[in-house]
Amino acid sequence: MTSAVLQDQGIRPLVLVIMGVSGCGKTTLASGLHNLLGWPYQEGDLLHPKANVEKMAAGIPLTDADRMPWLERCHDWLKQRVESGQGGILTCSALKRSYRDILRADAPGIVFVYLEIPPDILKARLERRRGHYMPPSLLPSQLATLEPPTPDEHPVVVTLEETPADMIAKTIGILQERYPE
Repeated sequence: MTSAVLQDQGIRPLVLVIMGVSGCGKTTLASGLHNLLGWPYQEGDLLHPKANVEKMAAGIPLTDADRMPWLERCHDWLKQRVESGQGGILTCSALKRSYRDILRADAPGIVFVYLEIPPDILKARLERRRGHYMPPSLLPSQLATLEPPTPDEHPVVVTLEETPADMIAKTIGILQERYPE
């Protein structure tokens, strides 16, 4: 996409981390933002080491030690995008503040977009999802690990919307207001 698309949306190039527990809509939002803004997009799940994927597929929650190589890969991608100055979008659960601190280390200006959705809706979404290694049985461990971003982290908080289009539009509106071109 061209820079004209960026100008049409009225948002300066940003590096976004679309965060939240599994099933909250990270991929849907990231794909929609990528299509509208034209910024490079990386699905964070694809950066997990094979051992992590196998562990989750077996219904075993990841430990902080398990997550470290994945967080480092995510950080490296984010840092490259910050250095490029051209924006970027990464999906990453970023469940704990300490994980977010790793992601934003030496990569100033990263914006965390937190998707806040009620647990009952998350559970229903995970039960309907096919072809993903994350089983619904791991949702309680993710919710127990979750430390929602605090105001001092300046997150963009997006709550459940009626449709994916509504969620994307709401996020674009917040970004236009906070980060005008």
